[in-house]
Amino acid sequence: MRAVRWLVIVAGLLFAALPLVWMGLSSIKHRGDTISQHLRWMPAMEAPADPASSSFEATSDSYRDLATVHAGAQHSFWHHLWNSVVIGVLSTIASVALGTLCAYGFSRFRVPGEKDWLFFILSTRFMPPLAVVVPVLMMYRALDLQGTHLGLALLYTVFNLSLAVWLMKGFLDEIPRAYEEAAVVDGYSRFGAFIRIVLPEARTGIAVTAVFCLISAWNEYGFAMTLNSSGAVTVPAYFAGLQGNIEGMPWPQIAAGALIFVTPIVVFTVLVRSHLLRGVTFGTVKQ
Repeated sequence: MRAVRWLVIVAGLLFAALPLVWMGLSSIKHRGDTISQHLRWMPAMEAPADPASSSFEATSDSYRDLATVHAGAQHSFWHHLWNSVVIGVLSTIASVALGTLCAYGFSRFRVPGEKDWLFFILSTRFMPPLAVVVPVLMMYRALDLQGTHLGLALLYTVFNLSLAVWLMKGFLDEIPRAYEEAAVVDGYSRFGAFIRIVLPEARTGIAVTAVFCLISAWNEYGFAMTLNSSGAVTVPAYFAGLQGNIEGMPWPQIAAGALIFVTPIVVFTVLVRSHLLRGVTFGTVKQ
């Protein structure tokens, strides 16, 4: 059984990692090899006998070319990656902070019509975001927020807030109120007990919520294309803009950029993996 378990784990890992491996191999190919009809996996160790045949030689040019400005783009890949980092981090921090405060209110206080309010908050996730793209665009033009980091960060915060509230409420409900009551008896204020007692116990929920909010903001494409034809263009919109390249899509550069683009998410998820594994079991006490 142990061997079967490891076989299933390794097979699942290889299947999940296959897209990343393929992007890594594509990033070290020449463009001709990425669009070739003949499948080539690894770089050839020596040149082929027929010079007219397609050769696959490992190259790092695609990574160096990320610093260049391609046709159809206004800045290099690194500029757009920085836009994604700023917008993703700002919207994630705002979503988690506001969602935690709102969820704490629903979890600890009696709110008239609590179920109706929670359903209303959840219902905002039912609506396709692009259904409101026209009024949002008109509002952003009136407020001069289109093409800015703040504009997209606010928009992503609004759409991720419902997810943050529902996730954090589930985690906060599992923290016994006795912890806060004991802190209040010891002289802490309600806010002091929230900061010193509740937040440390809820760090697992905060980590899980932050991962989902960051992934949502990191990969968002529709609003990034609509509201940022110039200015704070994120990486997904940058990749789409490369379709106007006269020489064709630079697939090796796109593969290299995509590989770098997913790295922060993978690193962040690995850093909080212990909290993700704990799930909703944190903060419970046996009665």
